Amino acid sequence: MAKNRRQGFLFKKVGEGVVEVKVKGQRLKVKVSVIMLVGGNYDEKLLKKCLASVSWADEIIRVETDKLAGSFADWRNEGAKKARGEWLLYVDSDEQVSRDLKLEILNLFRISNLEFGISAYAIPRQNILLGKCMRFGGWWPDYVIRLIQKDALFEWEGDLHEQPKVRGEIGKLKNPLIHVSHRSLTEMVAKTNEWSEIEARLLFKAGHPKMTWWRFFSAAFREFWYRGVVKFGFLDGTVGIIEIVYQVFSRLVTYSKLWEKQLSATRT
Repeated sequence: MAKNRRQGFLFKKVGEGVVEVKVKGQRLKVKVSVIMLVGGNYDEKLLKKCLASVSWADEIIRVETDKLAGSFADWRNEGAKKARGEWLLYVDSDEQVSRDLKLEILNLFRISNLEFGISAYAIPRQNILLGKCMRFGGWWPDYVIRLIQKDALFEWEGDLHEQPKVRGEIGKLKNPLIHVSHRSLTEMVAKTNEWSEIEARLLFKAGHPKMTWWRFFSAAFREFWYRGVVKFGFLDGTVGIIEIVYQVFSRLVTYSKLWEKQLSATRT
């Protein structure tokens, strides 16, 4: 195992990610590279579980985000540049590839059944919030595009909710990527303070209409209606109720920061 601290990458050869594929009577070797984003305040136990869940890959590239400038999209792009596999599987340090997802991915390659024209796959993400496996409130299925053919990837775009720009169609896998988040209310508040600042900045830069009193009520109501009514968030019990209320709070924090930026701009 070798580290390159200057660039913030850790490479780990595992050796089990080369799977044979029959295509028109020929055998091909498909290499799978895992690109893992690891922040400076990562949880050691979760990181170990994440690494164990992708130990079948041919290559693991660890991108240490606290040592690199930029956004999530920039970090994912940097990881892709270092990857040598034909297919890229993106995971974060608080995520784990479930056993069924691993088998589904390997089976996808083994049976040479990569659908024609499909160059990327969206994976349902199973969110575990405050220790509860969420099924409602818009948390499931939380599809994220994470398995991508390297040659079909143009780049990742977006400062906050980044998305890959790919050539070709996007398919869907059935089995989940496990995401352990919102481990405590303290963590949730800290993350909201950080992410709301980014989102407010993007909204301000995009020329969002002036925040007035009724826009706050509108934003709060829409979030509550979506999480609690449309997506039946209350069916997740106590944690579901907490998340409904908290997502409304988080939305209000974002728009309050936007209001603050707009007010500051009028005074300069």
